[in-house]
Amino acid sequence: MTLRWRLVVSYLLVLAVTLSAIALAIIFILRTRAAPPEPTYIRLASVAQSVDLTELVRDTIPLLNPDAQFDALAEELQSIADEREIRVMLIDTTRKVVSFDSAKAFSSGQEIDIQASLYSLPTQLQRGIFTRVDVLSGRFTDVNSEPWLFVALQQVRRGLTTNALVFADRQGQQSLQDALEDFGAGLLPLLCQAAAAGIIIAVILAGIISRTIARPLQGVAQAAAGVAAGNFAERVPVTGPPEVRSVAEAFNNMSTQVQLTQKAQQDFLANVSHDLKTPLTSIQGYSQAIVDGAAADPVSAARIIYEEAGRLNRMVVELTDLARLQAGRLSMHWSPVDIGQLTGAIAERLAIMAKEKNIVFNVETRPLPEVTGDGDRLAQVLTNLISNAIKYTPPGGHVWVKTGLYENGVQVIVKDDGIGISPAELARVFERFYQVDKARGPQRGTGLGLAIVSEIVQAHGGTIDVQSDGENKGATFTLWLPSPQMSTILRKR
Repeated sequence: MTLRWRLVVSYLLVLAVTLSAIALAIIFILRTRAAPPEPTYIRLASVAQSVDLTELVRDTIPLLNPDAQFDALAEELQSIADEREIRVMLIDTTRKVVSFDSAKAFSSGQEIDIQASLYSLPTQLQRGIFTRVDVLSGRFTDVNSEPWLFVALQQVRRGLTTNALVFADRQGQQSLQDALEDFGAGLLPLLCQAAAAGIIIAVILAGIISRTIARPLQGVAQAAAGVAAGNFAERVPVTGPPEVRSVAEAFNNMSTQVQLTQKAQQDFLANVSHDLKTPLTSIQGYSQAIVDGAAADPVSAARIIYEEAGRLNRMVVELTDLARLQAGRLSMHWSPVDIGQLTGAIAERLAIMAKEKNIVFNVETRPLPEVTGDGDRLAQVLTNLISNAIKYTPPGGHVWVKTGLYENGVQVIVKDDGIGISPAELARVFERFYQVDKARGPQRGTGLGLAIVSEIVQAHGGTIDVQSDGENKGATFTLWLPSPQMSTILRKR
């Protein structure tokens, strides 16, 4: 399944889960809501209609004592409550106090908070006693805070007091089946319509959104195939969501780096082929001359062969060192190193080279806090930087070497006023196989020296950078290495 269809299916799944959650919430609400009061009112009114109130009152008339009349009426009402499984009450409508309660929750004379209004009788109940008395309906709260619904008749008298005969029942919770019967017919079509509309909208939006995500990724895939086929100039537009834009930017950066690496490798092949061809041609020519006996000075010819072989050997060693450094397999012998002392010793050794070229060689070194490193590899770094400065500075020029403290480490600055570096080449100085001066003929190097320097410095946790104002304006290399002693000194301060 493609990414686009996976996104569409994911959106539809989210929609289905959402609709299911809404349906469950509706079912829960319907299940926990109070039952509609109208069925209870109808049932209570039916019970009231079945009670012959006139006969009850007439049976109590022979009892001349009003209290005896009321007790007889209360006994009859209690029987009705027990038989019909409802609650029957007499309430003084004037003072809103309870005269009789079949549930015996209210005592005689206790006030009750009752809410009542005229009850609009259903058609089937509009007959008999209900045509001659006022029928009320409403609700009240029991002493136990339990809600009750009632239907009342204002017809019962006790002396001069008018009492309402109340038929009450608890207001129950609606069952799920009842809720579905009451609201299913009305809600189900609406829910189905809403779900259908939601699915249609979700499919459209899912298609649009998935397209905005999938199309840039498809472009990246096609461009990656182009790079694999050798088209290193492939680039993709940076569009879409932030995450997709990040992928596109990463691909473009990768493609740029691959292109630069490919260019560097091409330069390396050109350089190495030339550098190998020159010494091999010399070795072959002088060897043939010696074999043929045509060499005027066999010793001089042999010396040239030896020097050219040494040059080839150095090239192989540099390539091997660089490969090991980049793979992390080059062994380092760690020990405390005084960079100031090491720089002074190397500068003293290379001063002869500067003197032969008539270069003004200024060296400012002093003892520095020790760094932890490989002294031989650091000597290789310093030798490369200082010898390059002398090599690329014309006779009569200047070379400066200075050491000092910087932040939590030590610093070595090698500056010259030689051939300089163009701004376009500054960023590539430390690339392997890259050479700034490509026209030095037989004296041209392999372009590996500064790449090895950069790898050694990084292995020591340091940094190296170069600055130049352009061609024939010199260059400045700055080496920084961290020093544990500097960190200790700063903490003490």
